[in-house]
Amino acid sequence: MKYGEKEIRDFDIEKDLEIWPNEHKKDYLIKVTLPEFMALCPRSGYPDFATIYIEYTPDEFVVELKALKLYINSFMFKHISHENSANEIYDVIWEKIKPKSLKLIADFKPRGNVHTIIEIDSKDL
Repeated sequence: MKYGEKEIRDFDIEKDLEIWPNEHKKDYLIKVTLPEFMALCPRSGYPDFATIYIEYTPDEFVVELKALKLYINSFMFKHISHENSANEIYDVIWEKIKPKSLKLIADFKPRGNVHTIIEIDSKDL
């Protein structure tokens, strides 16, 4: 197994999702685009591909970007639905850094003539 595969397979959300103190007191928006999301369909095992868009206004913490990338890449070995993957990512970020606001959009590539977009926004909850 190559080092990148090992790093992704061994990713542990409890110890490897690194968060840093937010050094700024003003409100600002962080936008992250992750265009290579992949997970496995829980029914067929076929790969599902998506672009994940994350926008958040930090409070006390920010998420370290390499750790976020590894977390997102760890889904490539999971059998998980579109809805469950989007909600899991949202919930993990919300719980780990407790931002002032958080919006996640999971834009899945069409498969079998179905295009799915899942949007979760703390302002709507």
